[in-house]
Amino acid sequence: MTHQPFMHDLSGVFAAPVQAWSEPDGQIRGAEAQGIYCSDERVVSVAVLSVDGVEPRWVSTQTHGADSVSYLSFIRTDPAVADPLVSLRRTRAADGSGVSESFEIVSAQDSPATFAVELRMTADNTPLERIKQGQSSAHPPQVRPEGWQWRDDHTNLQLSFTGSPTLSAGGAVVTATWLVTVPAGGSTGFSWRLTARDSAAPMMAPRTQGLAIPVQSAAGADAPREHGTADIARLLHHALSDINGLRMADRNSPDDTFLAAGAPWFFTMFGRDSLIAARMLLPIDTTLAAGTLRALAKRQGVQEDTATAEQPGKILHEVRRVTNTVTLDGKVSLPPVYYGTIDATPLWIMLLHEAWQAGMPDDEVRDLMPHLARALGWLRDHADPDGDGFLEYLDTSGHGLANQGWKDSGDSIRWHNGSLAEGSIALCEVQGYAYAAALAGADLLEAFGEGEAIAEAAEWRAYAAEMSERFRATFWCEDETGRYPAIALDAAKNPVDGVASNMGHLLGTGILNAEETETVVRRLMDPAMYSGYGIRTISTTNAAYWPTRYHAGSVWTHDSAMILGGLLSDGYVNEARRLAGGLLRAAQGFNWRLPELFAGHGAADTWPPVPYPASCRPQAWAAASAVPVAQALGYLDSKASGSTLPGIPLEPATA
Repeated sequence: MTHQPFMHDLSGVFAAPVQAWSEPDGQIRGAEAQGIYCSDERVVSVAVLSVDGVEPRWVSTQTHGADSVSYLSFIRTDPAVADPLVSLRRTRAADGSGVSESFEIVSAQDSPATFAVELRMTADNTPLERIKQGQSSAHPPQVRPEGWQWRDDHTNLQLSFTGSPTLSAGGAVVTATWLVTVPAGGSTGFSWRLTARDSAAPMMAPRTQGLAIPVQSAAGADAPREHGTADIARLLHHALSDINGLRMADRNSPDDTFLAAGAPWFFTMFGRDSLIAARMLLPIDTTLAAGTLRALAKRQGVQEDTATAEQPGKILHEVRRVTNTVTLDGKVSLPPVYYGTIDATPLWIMLLHEAWQAGMPDDEVRDLMPHLARALGWLRDHADPDGDGFLEYLDTSGHGLANQGWKDSGDSIRWHNGSLAEGSIALCEVQGYAYAAALAGADLLEAFGEGEAIAEAAEWRAYAAEMSERFRATFWCEDETGRYPAIALDAAKNPVDGVASNMGHLLGTGILNAEETETVVRRLMDPAMYSGYGIRTISTTNAAYWPTRYHAGSVWTHDSAMILGGLLSDGYVNEARRLAGGLLRAAQGFNWRLPELFAGHGAADTWPPVPYPASCRPQAWAAASAVPVAQALGYLDSKASGSTLPGIPLEPATA
């Protein structure tokens, strides 16, 4: 029996499409997900350092950013001297073409010392999907002097060294041994680098520059005093560093940068994830939104294909190099380009409108108007196959995702008694997205269209009004606490009565009236939903609730942040600040790097928050969530645009 690897206690460096994962001491031992990756392949499984045949004693890890981490160890010499007088600093860095390590040995001893430093590496060629399933490659590549190919002629890996080590190779193992002399009271340094190339991978390193780091954070006169400026600064520093590490480009659109969904499992283009992350970042940057919109538009659906779930005008779900076998039994197996998502297309429309409002140049918006027309066409012609007026999904391929909203695990849509709803499924939040997208499309058609476009804009405003009335008549449930929107409609068009965070995504879309908005806010901030760190995915009163159930009890960072943004949009500032304060407290417990998701245990009972062990960290929409948190706490002007934040200088981030 194999299991998905746990990631919560690993250390990593990232610069898409390259990533490296190690134990906290910096040693890469090949266990589970440890290793160095290029695109969707692990190319090195082991990189273990020893000095005179003994591993140095690790004492501290210093995270400088997403792309650089230092591991401080001591080399024990004279047993009669208690003080550790010889230190070894191992600094690992990633860039878009490889991973490097530099070593510095510093001595406080009175006499020179000579050490044999050995680095043992093992070549690998295990696809990421096999590692996620707890498996490994049975056929590692053979190492050759000129490097090695790990997949085919399109892939190549080269090693280079400074300090003139002795090299030896046998099978898949490469060993480099440096004989170094450290002067009394002095230091010496040496390094190595791995350069990896996968010229057939669909995604590549971006050509554009990342967001500026360090950032500044604003502390306006009306900022709430209970949250320190330094804490917000640390969160933003780590978040923007992670965002830069996740920046990627499509080989078909190399100048259009977007964010990969997350490391290690989703280090590629994901329509929904990339769009939501870009939306959150609009207050500080519009260029990433523009790149995301263009990159996804170039892969917009053009035909109907059951196997890939492609439809004309549809925005895709994900892109991989090869078929992605999601489950061990092979029942969920996604083609390399897969369109199985119900929400990416309305989210694309919403982002185009919001990016335009945030300052995206008119010419760039105008260039995307044909793609807007196709996306609206999908909303009209394909999103509602049974004609009941709601967007819904049902996998008809037999091997695709059973659930195609953001809660895309097979067991995420539940009745209050814990049982699973049967599809087709119409998610509540997707109707809100469709409402907002229709109005956004109408605005854009009126601003950039001609002739018939004006009449079409009126049709989309009517569509939104009708959607709101249908939603009000169909989706609402009631329990002993009161009314609330169901998580979804099932195949029989019954409201699925699970109390879930999905209702929070309706905030800010406009589909709710004032009374309904008040009801949703009250339900979300109830202790059954709000853990003190964030909003749980389902209520603790649900029979299936479990704090580490992926979509049924955990807290997802972006989920809470999207709800936070809706609270701000609808004028619930105090509730937004309370939720933002919870997320900030959670960030502190995760060393200022908010993970994809974490356990739903209450803040009154647990500190620090409990990790979800297989969570991506960094993850695009989790990192981008720092921006709405900063907005809610008064340290970032919600109307700001550009690439810098006003305010005081950033304090150095701590590991």
